[in-house]
Amino acid sequence: MRFLKKLSKIAVLIIDDFLMSSIAAAEIQYLLEIIEQRSQTSALILTTQYPIDKWYTQISDPTLADALCDRLIHNAFKFNLKGESMRKKQKQSGSK
Repeated sequence: MRFLKKLSKIAVLIIDDFLMSSIAAAEIQYLLEIIEQRSQTSALILTTQYPIDKWYTQISDPTLADALCDRLIHNAFKFNLKGESMRKKQKQSGSK
């Protein structure tokens, strides 16, 4: 509960590399609580290289997958970026 209270004070929460590996049911429960709390008061930004239509395969419990995806996908602004990785471009040009 203390951790959720701390998160509630953050204006914009950014979760980077979302669902790049599978998530257990217990972890999804915590994530659902965070998302539910923030949906009423604060912003949440997710970044991922994993396609949205494949998120269900990364979540162990289908019911929890539905709940999570319903909360995240249907009220979201989605930006699909295309192109080469900036890290790859920087390495090729020799800059940091």
